[in-house]
Amino acid sequence: MQDEFKDYYKMIGLKVAYYRKLKGLTQEQLAEIMGVGTSFLGQIEAVNIVKPISLDTLFRISKALDVPPHKFLDFT
Repeated sequence: MQDEFKDYYKMIGLKVAYYRKLKGLTQEQLAEIMGVGTSFLGQIEAVNIVKPISLDTLFRISKALDVPPHKFLDFT
């Protein structure tokens, strides 16, 4: 992972947490819907951890939260 993208991964994680909470879901519930471990999702959302994710993971999060994928990539 290149250092220049660390802030983007952190912002994606913050948006995942925001939309998850907006839907009233816990990390455990979202992880179960996605079929991943809670610790994996926790790493994505943690601001002190830089967790690169694939587009497949982003699309799975998007589908589980019913939020268009571009919402997680809008950094303006």
